[in-house]
Amino acid sequence: MGHPTQMSANDTALLVIDVQEKLMAKIPGAEAVVRNIAFLTDAARLVDVPVTATEQYPRGLGPTVPELAKRLPERPDKTAFSCCAIPAVVEGFRRAARPKVVLTGIETHVCVLNTALDLLAQDFRVYIAVDAVASRGALDHELALRCLKKAGSLITTAETCVFVWVGCVSHPKFKQISAFVQERMKIV
Repeated sequence: MGHPTQMSANDTALLVIDVQEKLMAKIPGAEAVVRNIAFLTDAARLVDVPVTATEQYPRGLGPTVPELAKRLPERPDKTAFSCCAIPAVVEGFRRAARPKVVLTGIETHVCVLNTALDLLAQDFRVYIAVDAVASRGALDHELALRCLKKAGSLITTAETCVFVWVGCVSHPKFKQISAFVQERMKIV
């Protein structure tokens, strides 16, 4: 048995928060963030980690970026900063018996932070894939990550999440995951 904070594909969900066109246009390094979220989403689907996504006020911020929209399920819209304001999000994690949630998306210091704090308050373990979250400002992003860590979130990377979900080279999907990793490395 592993450490209580160790994820597995059987107890974890992935939440993609508000990766929308008008916001992403203002995010430094947006292309890498989208690439890392796409990588996580593809890997999650491959190993049966459920994926949930949201959009913040799409009428004003536009739709989810096309590269991710084609990968993501229906995205309920919200005006609250926390995804937990959408009851179906938390209920979905509970119904699927997913007490651990990996957060990705925009912006680290607003919707990611508020969602993480609300999930932590509801006894979920929260993981922040630092290469799959971002803010318009570097200081906002950095301070939000510090706050999230201090509040109890585990700070990780997209690739770490994927390899933890797979667990070992004998996993039946390891070769496909390895191919995803190699493809992602070509682009970087």
